[in-house]
Amino acid sequence: MSTETEEQTNTESTNAAPEAIAPAAVAPAQFDELSDSGAAPSNDEVDLSVILDVPVTLALEVGRTKMTIRDLLRLNQGSVVELERPAEEPMDLLVNGTLVATAEIVVVDDNFGIRLIDVVSPSERIRNLKSGETVK
Repeated sequence: MSTETEEQTNTESTNAAPEAIAPAAVAPAQFDELSDSGAAPSNDEVDLSVILDVPVTLALEVGRTKMTIRDLLRLNQGSVVELERPAEEPMDLLVNGTLVATAEIVVVDDNFGIRLIDVVSPSERIRNLKSGETVK
């Protein structure tokens, strides 16, 4: 093929009218309905072995209070901060920020420990997780 013929072929292909592209058929996505029966699956249905070695953070909350930044900056060694929880009330045991039990402090072989007083039911824990509720 000669150079002139190649140039003519290239020019014809670039000058040709573009082919019309048919629009794609668009339809809304279809999803199955989700049910929220509120019931946790029974232990027979759940294989917990896949999560048994997942580390979690356990925290014991003695109490909370609110203060201004001014008051916070005035704190120094020996300052006393009063908490909103009475001294005789049990403390909250949190796992990854979710309340799972109330507890009291005990001493075990010269170390601190905790004794669980009241454990939140699994269904209540799940309900709290779904609602995003945190301990106040």
